[in-house]
Amino acid sequence: MQERTPFVETYIQNYKPDLQLSSVPISDRYFLGRVDFGRVITDNRYQEASTKKNFFKGSTMFVNGLTKAFKIDYGAQGFVQMRLLDANHFDRQHYDFKFVRREFVGDIRTYIFDVAPKPGSGAGRFIGRIWIEDGAGNIVRFSGTYTTAKGHDLYFHFDSWRTEVQPGLWLPTAVYAEEHGPGIVPDQADYFRAQTWIWGYSLRQPVAASDNESVKIDAVKDQSESAEDISPLQASRMWADQAEQNILERLYQAGLLAGPSDFDKVLETVTNNLIVTNNIILAEPIKCRVMLTTPLESLTIGNTIVLSKGLVDVLPTEEDLAAVLSFQLAHLVLGHKIDTEFAFPDNLMFQDQAAMRRLPLHHSDAENDAAAKKAVELLRNSPYKDKLGNVGLFFESLDDRAHALPSLMQPEMGDPLFRTTTDDSVWLNALLQGAPKVNMADLNQIPALPLGSRLHINVWTDAVELLNVRPAPIISPGDKMPFEVTPIFFHLRNYDAGQKMPAAGSTGQDNGASPAANSTASAQ
Repeated sequence: MQERTPFVETYIQNYKPDLQLSSVPISDRYFLGRVDFGRVITDNRYQEASTKKNFFKGSTMFVNGLTKAFKIDYGAQGFVQMRLLDANHFDRQHYDFKFVRREFVGDIRTYIFDVAPKPGSGAGRFIGRIWIEDGAGNIVRFSGTYTTAKGHDLYFHFDSWRTEVQPGLWLPTAVYAEEHGPGIVPDQADYFRAQTWIWGYSLRQPVAASDNESVKIDAVKDQSESAEDISPLQASRMWADQAEQNILERLYQAGLLAGPSDFDKVLETVTNNLIVTNNIILAEPIKCRVMLTTPLESLTIGNTIVLSKGLVDVLPTEEDLAAVLSFQLAHLVLGHKIDTEFAFPDNLMFQDQAAMRRLPLHHSDAENDAAAKKAVELLRNSPYKDKLGNVGLFFESLDDRAHALPSLMQPEMGDPLFRTTTDDSVWLNALLQGAPKVNMADLNQIPALPLGSRLHINVWTDAVELLNVRPAPIISPGDKMPFEVTPIFFHLRNYDAGQKMPAAGSTGQDNGASPAANSTASAQ
């Protein structure tokens, strides 16, 4: 861990009781940053960062900011412990261990121990349960909290998971946190839920902006079979393609964009369904990628459509997926292009953490308004035209939760799903006309899914894959949990370079016709 500078993303939702749904989110917070764990682990003081502006030298600032959101005391231990138990003293001199039982966690056989700090060992010690795989003795899961001394802030409960990313290398992957009690969480909420995801372990740490000068930028080559010269139109398109490839490469290197995956083909299949039925002619084939972050957003980079992982996760049906893709496809059809200044490689020689600020990939309100109208036109002349009521249901549910979850709705780089300068309505609000009203009492109506319902991130390669989940029956309105944070459980497997990554996901269920499953079938 001391050699790694991964991305750490935490999303928090505060909840209050609800008579029909048991509880509903009333506010949220979001944090994203790269953390130099080497500096944090070796700094036992966990003090505020110095006044230096360097991002990685100030990693403790990010960690402390996140910790304060959880109200965790940082006097001696803290945020890092959620991944490392006790970075300095996890041994028999400071802890008592009691064997509980053996248990399979997925395919991994584990030994379970209850762990408690010895009397007088001080505050900030882990107390809870650990799962140890029976091969090399690696801890693969630990669940509990930290001891609190009088006069110190409260430590919250958490459930921390690791996955085997390389043979014998188990690294922290996800943490679920939850705490109940009046006065503990802000905004008069009764409890909070939070998910923390870590990825990008293979990212190296740049020491200065000039360090990125070694980045390899693939030049666009002439792929035509017989042409010897380039026309002005071809040159313009090749210049735009070069900007597109430069940006995609830079975002991938920064750890924000998922690597190419089979799921990209799913997105491209749905997009091509829209293209073919609308007789759209484009100079280049449309490509699709996934951004690894949670906030709900979409964007276009040249001829590449990008959806955030969080947006893909909450879409219940293929027609909903088609709708969010149609919005960005409409931008391409209307000729809304990226700034070709990024065809010059030096314009991308900035540090990774500056990518969101230095790459303006969102469209103007006027462009989004035009794209929204065009997207509705494309959908009404597509294979999904008879199912647009379901799409309207999704956007109606989105509108219902928007004011409570502003952090989820705020894009990091791309276009929001909502107008932000007029009436705060969804861009595709024309689809609300004729759509059924959201009725949470109707157990057959699934307007949106919980977060984490579709995709899993391989934290070593930064690729995404579809979850392999069994649909679970909905037995009460509270089982729907649209756009909500849920506990995390993994089906652990040993690393195998020849197989797909371990399936993992939240307890959110696949409660409708899966867009991924339907699209994959059509792709085959």
